[in-house]
Amino acid sequence: MGIRNTRACLRQRRPAYFFATGLFPDLYDRRMSDQKPQPVTTAEISPGTALGAALLTLNNDHAQQLSWLDAPRLRQLVEQSFLTRRIGNLEAFLLSFDQSARYDSPNFLWFCARFPRFVYVDRIVVASSARGRGHARRLYDDLFRHAAAAGHERVVCEVNTQPPNPASDAFHAALGFVEVGAASVYDGNRTVRYLSRELTPR
Repeated sequence: MGIRNTRACLRQRRPAYFFATGLFPDLYDRRMSDQKPQPVTTAEISPGTALGAALLTLNNDHAQQLSWLDAPRLRQLVEQSFLTRRIGNLEAFLLSFDQSARYDSPNFLWFCARFPRFVYVDRIVVASSARGRGHARRLYDDLFRHAAAAGHERVVCEVNTQPPNPASDAFHAALGFVEVGAASVYDGNRTVRYLSRELTPR
């Protein structure tokens, strides 16, 4: 095959890249919509609901890094949250509080003792089958927008140092979080670094 014919074939094949979006725009739009953070309501996670069961399973599969939840506790946390968001059904979720929450976590209380206003990321988790798709960054960016719109100047969280979590350390550093303290919690069974990321209020 000559060079000219080869180039002609390549030009003819190029539109195949747009196959999914051009011939099936509704399917493409749905897939893109599934990647967007969606709100989680208390009605959606009532006992017996599919989403509630999926949230508990995803959370409790990572209980060592987070903490174990049952259905009543999950509902209580969502009711108090500043923002609870999910991606898909269920690829990832994020749960956060502002400083006014009635929450007994020692990590949350550490921030309450030091900052008058903040949004605290209590937990963020991505299913193992959905990692590498940018879900955690997407959830954080969504939280940054909502926190800034509400007039907050910082988003805070903790990262385990014992047991270590180097992937989370690197991820939060890339998002602009900096260390503002450290502590040993839960009777010395866990050591954490406290992180803060400043925002520009809208």
